[in-house]
Amino acid sequence: MKIPKKLQAVLWSTDIRLLDIEKHKGYIIHQILIYGTLYELRWLFHTYGIKEIMRVFVHEPARLYPKKVFYFIKNFVLPLRKKKLYEEDYVTSIYGPIKQRAQRRI
Repeated sequence: MKIPKKLQAVLWSTDIRLLDIEKHKGYIIHQILIYGTLYELRWLFHTYGIKEIMRVFVHEPARLYPKKVFYFIKNFVLPLRKKKLYEEDYVTSIYGPIKQRAQRRI
C-alpha cells in the first residue's frame, strides 16, 4: 500500500515515496496524530486500525506532542482516558509557556 501524496505535508521530514508503511509505522502514526487533519486521521485508522495505533501510542511513545494535543489524542481520539501514561514520555519541552527564571539576588 502506498502513502497518499496528500500526506506529504504531515510527513514532511522525508519523501513519502521512501516511507515503508510497516517499517516507519511509529513515525507515520505519531506525525498524523499530532498534525493530521480529519482526512489524514481517517487514512491512519483505515490503514492501521485502532488497536495498532493504540499499541504504538502506548508502547512506543514519542516526545513530540504539545501538551494539549497529547491529552486530546489520549482522552478523545483514542479510548485511553483511564490509562495511566506519563506526560514526560510524550510532551516536548519546546511547546508551552516559558518559565520565568529566578532572579539572582545581588
